[in-house]
Amino acid sequence: MKSSLSGLIDESVTIIREVAAEFERPVLLFSGGKDSVVMLHLAVRAFAPARIPFPVMHIDTGHNFSEVIEFRDRCVAEMGVQLIVGSVQASIDAGRIADVSGPRASRNPLQTVTLLDSIAEHKFDAVFGGARRDEERARAKERVYSHRDSFGQWDPKNQRPELWGIYNGRHNKGEHFRVFPISNWTELDIWTFIAEHNIDLPSIYYAHRRPVFRRDNMWMAVTDFLQPEPDEVVEEQLVRFRTVGDATCTAAIESSASTVDDIIAETSVARVTERGATRADDRMSEAGMEDRKRTGYF
Repeated sequence: MKSSLSGLIDESVTIIREVAAEFERPVLLFSGGKDSVVMLHLAVRAFAPARIPFPVMHIDTGHNFSEVIEFRDRCVAEMGVQLIVGSVQASIDAGRIADVSGPRASRNPLQTVTLLDSIAEHKFDAVFGGARRDEERARAKERVYSHRDSFGQWDPKNQRPELWGIYNGRHNKGEHFRVFPISNWTELDIWTFIAEHNIDLPSIYYAHRRPVFRRDNMWMAVTDFLQPEPDEVVEEQLVRFRTVGDATCTAAIESSASTVDDIIAETSVARVTERGATRADDRMSEAGMEDRKRTGYF
């Protein structure tokens, strides 16, 4: 009898193969985070022994953790896949968007314009993402095949039915789909897959000591892009990251979990999702994620 994880793997691999067969120019979003790493390994599994028949793409804010960028470059080199980088800084320099400033400023929302420009430039018609329904309420609404109009926008009230695992990828010129093969996975499923397949990840997913400060009841890391305000005290804490987004809006958690098994044990008793616990960008409003997704965000 198959385990639940085996069923999820089969479902994800089938979706990846269907998209590759149905769409002309797919691309896989790859940030170097755990979900996109699992997605890349599933894509390798889907087409082995052949190479992955599409590139990967990262929308780089320029404010990422250095450990993640180093891992991203090493990972794609080892796997022999083409990496396309959409640069938020390039979009700022071209006048497409205005940079943000201030102690709480984050480039995270600025990624949308760069993402949509990159999709249009390369004429991608299917964009694989590593979002999961257990992460956040807006993502729980989203279909596996998520239609985006010619402006890249998402209408949660105009979703296509996906009965019996049948997906409708029909679209007009200029439109595209975001496709989420691991939509039905949980954070625990992700870590179990990582453990079973001995998958390498950026080091900041594991417990380490680093200077952090408390902001909005979260531990924010001191980086070149994020500095404490005068009333915020820097401490050295034993922490790890459950998710690795933009350094300006991604918090760490206190943790001594230094191995995958430790993290699985920690995750199995967690009562708050990784985004709910550590992402400042999702706290901007009750509908922070949904508002961004409507305009074309990941």
